[in-house]
Parts: sequence; structure tokens; C-alpha cells
Amino acid sequence: MKKIVSILMALQSAPVLATPEKYAAVSPDYRWLTFLVFSSIIAATMYITYWASKRVKSTADFYAAGNSISGLQNGWAIAGDYLSAASFLGIAGLISLYGYDGFMYSVGFLMGYIAVLLVIAEPCRNIGKYTLGDILAFRNDPKKARMVAALSTITVSIFYLTAQMVGGGVLVKTLIGIDYEVSVIAVGTLMLAYVVFGGMVATTYVQIVKAVLLVIASLVLVTLVWMPYGFSLPAFLQAVVDDPKVQAQVAKLLSTAASSMSAQELGQRFLEPGLFLKDPIDQISLGMALVFGTAGLPHILMRFFTVPNAQEARKSVVWAMAIIGGFYVLTLFLGFGAAIHVGPETIGGIDKGGNMAAPLLAQYLGGGENSLLGNFMLAFVAAVAFATIVAVVAGLVLASASAIAHDLYVNVIKDGNASQAQQMKAAKIASICVGIIAILIGILAKGQNVAHLVGMAFAVAASSNLPAIFLTLYWKKCNTTGVVMGMLIGAGSAILLVLISPNMTYPQKMVADAKIVLEGAAGQPAIAAKASEGLLCEFFTFCQKAEPAKPTIEALDSLPLQVVLIGSAIDHDTTLEESKKTQIKIAALEKQIDKAKEDLAKFSNQSTSMVGLEKPLFRLKNPGIISIPLGFLMVILFSLLTRDKRAEDLWEELYVRQNTGLHVADVSH
Repeated sequence: MKKIVSILMALQSAPVLATPEKYAAVSPDYRWLTFLVFSSIIAATMYITYWASKRVKSTADFYAAGNSISGLQNGWAIAGDYLSAASFLGIAGLISLYGYDGFMYSVGFLMGYIAVLLVIAEPCRNIGKYTLGDILAFRNDPKKARMVAALSTITVSIFYLTAQMVGGGVLVKTLIGIDYEVSVIAVGTLMLAYVVFGGMVATTYVQIVKAVLLVIASLVLVTLVWMPYGFSLPAFLQAVVDDPKVQAQVAKLLSTAASSMSAQELGQRFLEPGLFLKDPIDQISLGMALVFGTAGLPHILMRFFTVPNAQEARKSVVWAMAIIGGFYVLTLFLGFGAAIHVGPETIGGIDKGGNMAAPLLAQYLGGGENSLLGNFMLAFVAAVAFATIVAVVAGLVLASASAIAHDLYVNVIKDGNASQAQQMKAAKIASICVGIIAILIGILAKGQNVAHLVGMAFAVAASSNLPAIFLTLYWKKCNTTGVVMGMLIGAGSAILLVLISPNMTYPQKMVADAKIVLEGAAGQPAIAAKASEGLLCEFFTFCQKAEPAKPTIEALDSLPLQVVLIGSAIDHDTTLEESKKTQIKIAALEKQIDKAKEDLAKFSNQSTSMVGLEKPLFRLKNPGIISIPLGFLMVILFSLLTRDKRAEDLWEELYVRQNTGLHVADVSH
């Protein structure tokens, strides 16, 4: 028994037993390396901005890179624009924690580009000039179309921006230890430099560079993960099924349902749907938003105006699909590799959403947290992710700024009568204003759950932008009233349904959940209080009842904290790595307790959500299954109820131009 006490006391005094706030992916000894790698990549992007600033001499250069980007370059740039932090960090993290369900996001994101290729890319390039408003204003009332398009563009961009800014702040804070607010300001400052000084030229080439680095980093990691299995997919997947950490994670997710399942069945369940996306209707709704929302994202639509002709626009989408599709296949190996090498417990202990899965996998494959190569690989992957965030934010700010400056100021307020100097000044002022707003929102959103904002951005784009664009291009009877009402009702319904959905914070549920956590933790006091023979004997009895065979860390991963502690103590072969897992589990528990206390104090005096609800009225997390058909229906209904001579008269010209590209250079509306 003294041996057990001494082991527990040693665990208590171990330097890695820390609170989650003190526990970081990069140890202080290697922070300099992280700074060095981050600084190198940032310096490279700033040089690109300096080079690009000399090429930006007109509004065409600022908004569309002078239509000088080739199909291949634009394909890489689209990939860079599209592979956001949610794609790289988020999907790999979801796969590492929930298995197959995380990969469904990859499928949804990729399938969206089929819609873009078939119905959007070429016509938009043939009709538009810089923005979504240009496309809609061709045959509809120019001012009304531009105003509603600008409103939708800004709405989608703000939702997407907030999630990216928060993600960037959390990433830098987790890796380097810089305050969250400073991290958000750093992201915003870099983004403003790209946009204000380099416009679309700098944004395009920064996106190309970071997309290339992202693919290279992913290929290296996947090669190291897959190589031990002879690059055999069945062998790799079998290793995932057989991994005790994966089995323990599935047991935790399934709870009581796992009691009748064997270890192999638990592992196999990780490769099947339903661990994360439990509601089939919600899955369909999410899929609709991801697939159709892609074709309506304003910062993606802008990319088709950077190429010289429709043929290059088609090429750019084909290249983008190949790059994005290949990358999303790699996320499967990144997520599963992180699950079997790092472990869901460790990944979730550092970041509940699993966003550090890919960087932690890089650290492990490089030799672990105490190795120079391991920390270099982690820093490199994290720096690329950081560059990804900044590049995506730059694209979003440029889309918002173009909507404000080009659509609202130049074409609505000035009625198209603005000089090049006035247009450039308006574009830069709008960029600075949007950038400052993005920074402020990022700071105000500290500690908030903003994950649903990306889904909301896709839902609004799919429910508002896509119906208006598609029907304007392909339906003769579509007109201004239909477009305006369809966009307003489509966007409004998507936002309203999210506000009354389970995505929002409901104080009564938060308080109830916090009490459950605190009541459960009441039987798990600090480690020091457990270091007595009486309690240890009690834990030993508990442990033997829970697991008759001699317990090890691997076997007890899914059992309560008490069992894991005694398992560590009685296993005389306990390794440093196993002790580390125990301490991460303790840190995760402390984090849950702190969060529960915070929620209890914050929500005890509240009873309803921000819209006055005690519980959700709409059970789906994503509104796409309702708001997308509603957006299409409203465009059709209001177009049939009203007449618009301009829309009818310009149909023939639009039809010819979108299919032939004639007179594209003359577009000046």
C-alpha cells in the first residue's frame, strides 16, 4: 500500500499535472521555435503583399487582380480560400473524436463544387464584373439588386469572419500563450495589410502559397501515418478498429449502449455514422447547406472574376475540385491517425472541439513533445493553419468591402459616376472599416461557442444567394421583386431558425448540466485528499469490480477518473506516457468543473435565451432543409405575382452572354 501511496504522490507532484489553462501543446522550451516558424511564414506573406502592392493600380486590380490569374493559379487560390481553419483543423478534429461522421463534412464541402462547376462558374464569369451584385443587377433593377446583394454578402461574411477570427485567436493562444485579444488583433492586422495594400492580387497569391504549404504538410503527415501499414487501406482501418483508445472513446460516446458490445464492435462503430450526427434529418439539412451554400459564398464567387475568360473559370473549378477533393481524402488519415497515435482523450483534453488534432499528430510523428523535430512539425502545421485563417479572413473582408464600395457607394450612391481614384479610396476605406469590425467582433466573441456560425453562413448563402443567382441565370420569368423577396425571406428564415434551434444557449439547460457535472465531481476531490490508505482501498475495490482483470491505462480509458488513478498506481509497469494520459484526464476534469462553476454563476439568474425561449422551438441544428426550398419558392412566387419589363427585355442578352461570353469586356453596369 505504501508503494501505491508513493506512486500517487509522485503523480501529484509531477510537473505536467496542470490545469488546462497552463497545459499547452508547446512546452516553454520550444516556444522560440514556434515564434520562428510563425514569423517566417508571416514574413513570406508580407513580402508577397509588398510585391503585389506595386501591381495594384486600378479597381480592376484591387477587386479582380486585373483578370490576370490563370485557371491553375485560380484553382489553387480557390482551394486556399475554401480550405479554411474549419476544413483543416475542424474536420481532422471531428474525425479524431467521432470517426466517420467527421468525414461527412468533407464530402459535403467537396460536393458543393459540382454545383459550382455545372451551373455557376462560367455564367458568373461571363456576366459579372466584381461582385454578386453585378450578377444580379444585369437584368434586375440595378439599385435594388445591389442593395440586397450587398446586405446578404455582408451578413454571410460576418458570420464566417467571426468563426475564423475566434479560431485564429484560440490557435495562437493555445500554441504560444499570447493573450486571446492580442492574437485576434494580430490576425486582423495581417489581414488588413493583405487587403488594403495588395487587394485581390496579394490575397490570391497568399492563398496559393498557403494552399500549397497545407497540401505538402498534409501529404507528409499522411505518408508517415500510413507507411507503417504498407500503404494498405484495410490494414490501416483495422488498426483503427483494434486501437484501445478508439474503443474507449466509442464506449464513452455510446455510454450505456456500449455495455453489450465487444472491443472489436466498439472499434468498428468508429468507422460507422451516428456518433456525432445522430439525427438523419439534421444530417440531410446540413448536407444541403454545405452543398448548395458553396455556390453562394460571396468570396468564392469573386474568384471567378479574376480569370481572363470563361474557359479559365471552368479550368479553375476543375483544378479546385481536384485539390480540395484530394485534401479532404487526406483528412481521413489525419483524423484517424491522430485518434490512434495521440488519442481522443488527449486531443479533447487540450481542445474540446478537437481542433488541435492535426498539430498534435505532427508533434507525435516528429518525435513527441520533448523533441526538436516534433515541435518544429507542430509549429509548421499550426503556422500553416494560422496563414489559412488570415487568408480566408482577407478574402471575406475583400468580399464585404467590394459590396460596400463597389455596389453601394459607386453604383447606388454615386449612380456609377465615380472616378478610379474615388473607387480605390472607397474600397480601401471600406476594407479598413470591415477589418476593424471583424477584430472587435472577434474580441467580443471570446469564450463563445461560434462553431454554428460557419453553418449559419452556409445556410444563408444557400437560402438567399443561390436561389437568386440560379433563377436569374436560368429562368426567364425571374425578376427584381422575386430576387429581392427571395433573398430577404431566405436569409431571414435561415437566421430565425438558427435563433430558435438547439445551437443557441438556453440558461436553464446550462444550469442543469452544470449541476450534473459538479454533483459528479463531488465524489472526485483533489488527488492529495485521496492519498490515504482507506480511500485507496475503497478505490481498489471499485477498480476490481469494474475490471476483474489487472487494469492498465489502455483498458481503463473509458472508466471513471478514480479507476484510472488506481489503475495507474497498481500497474508497476506504468510509463511516463501513461502517467501523462492520467494527468490530461485530470486536467480535463478540472476544466469541466471550472466551466460548470462559471456557467452556474453566469446563468443562475437567467431563464431564457437571447430571443426569450426556455427551450428550442426548432429541433434541427441546421435550417437548410427548410430555408433553402423556401428561398427558391419565394423567388418563384413573387416573380410570378409581379412583372418586370427590364428583366424580360434583357433575358435574351443574358442568355447569349452567359453561354458565349460575348462582350464580357464591355460589362460596365
